[in-house]
Amino acid sequence: MSEMNHVGLWNRCLEIIRDNVSPQTYKTWFCPIVPLKYEDKTLELQVPSQFFYEFLEEKFLDLLRQTIHKVFGEGSKLMYRVMVVKNPPTTVPLPPHAGSQAPLHKPVTKSIPQVPQVSDLDPHLNKDYNFETFIEGESNKLSRSVAEAVALNPAKTVFNPLFFYGASGVGKTHLANAIGTKIKELYPEKRVLYVSAHLFQVQYTDSVRNNTTNDFINFYQSIDVLIIDDIQEFAGVTKTQNTFFHIFNHLHQNGKQLILTSDRAPVLLQGMEERLITRFKWGMVAELEKPTIELRRNILRNKIRRDGLQFPPEVIDYIAENVNDSVRDLEGIIISLMAHSTIYNKDIDMELAQRIVKKISRSETKAVTIDHIIQTVCSHFGLEPATIHTKSRKREVVQARQIAMYLAKNNTDFSTSKIGTLIGNKDHATVLHACKTVRELREVDKAFKSELDEIQAELRK
Repeated sequence: MSEMNHVGLWNRCLEIIRDNVSPQTYKTWFCPIVPLKYEDKTLELQVPSQFFYEFLEEKFLDLLRQTIHKVFGEGSKLMYRVMVVKNPPTTVPLPPHAGSQAPLHKPVTKSIPQVPQVSDLDPHLNKDYNFETFIEGESNKLSRSVAEAVALNPAKTVFNPLFFYGASGVGKTHLANAIGTKIKELYPEKRVLYVSAHLFQVQYTDSVRNNTTNDFINFYQSIDVLIIDDIQEFAGVTKTQNTFFHIFNHLHQNGKQLILTSDRAPVLLQGMEERLITRFKWGMVAELEKPTIELRRNILRNKIRRDGLQFPPEVIDYIAENVNDSVRDLEGIIISLMAHSTIYNKDIDMELAQRIVKKISRSETKAVTIDHIIQTVCSHFGLEPATIHTKSRKREVVQARQIAMYLAKNNTDFSTSKIGTLIGNKDHATVLHACKTVRELREVDKAFKSELDEIQAELRK
């Protein structure tokens, strides 16, 4: 079939599609598609981004399939070629029938490899998290510079270990993956591994149960660049910490690079052994702060450009000014806007942006953290947060500690053992006693109940 034929036939497809969707949907999701070729009964379409492809597949797959079968003939297949900025094009096949869609690939906990060969090791890196897609601003400039230095010369700089910390959604995981991706690009022979602290803990527990702990340790000691995400998850897990301590020492002493991320600075890691905290501070501790308004604006522009979308400048400014917690929130707003625009046949304008931002900010309740509880309680009573973790038996300190434990039990999903570990390094019996004491006092003392309600209200702000 000639180029004129496949282009002409695709235009006939567009005429059918135009009659079945709203003008705004047609303009947003079908006009940017470019028909590349029709060979072996397969029509190949070029779309601007992976996001674009996923949205088409989710919302319009049946319409596309039926239209193509009608115009190109029964049995015709559809392929998307996704153009990704600064990456080679990837072809994504679509199944010809609704019932034969390929299964989604879900992450699986694999057994620990026993033969330490580079070719056998999957680094588990997210290739989309690279330096090219990491947008730089004042809040992350230092961290990015250090990350690039480590990527160029792993384990040969003073930044070992490299410890990133900051609130959720500021780019820690992105930057850690970017280092790993660049190292694999520059030094393909190096054994690079990205793993969450939670998965590390699960693997260790499995190795104990299966009596393969030596294999587990030997595997991790064979890694050249080890990236552990959310290291705060090790809090209160003594045996996992002890095993990681020995792995850390072996890697560091043998000139291997360690990269760690956490939601808080090393000095604030309650429930972590002091000898580990000391080692976390050996190299470079770098904070990623919440993105500034200018950085948020640049992140939005970059995301919109990569996804092949168009937003009015005033909408970008409004989102950047009003969504200020994390990069994930910004990306979520873009997806919500596109979905609402399509479903309700409405242009993306200020009115829609304001409605979506307000709706999302109203419906989302910020998760309450132990740190936030401690800060709020201590602020209420005029105490330094660090006093909660001391062995002080002063009445005001004991009461603040008990209230913090009570609030943690009511506002988080942590077990009593975990709460005790994170608040003063106490056992679960102390937490149970604290909750009982506060509950009973609340029932008989109106002034105390009023104070407790004030603190609870402050937590929810």
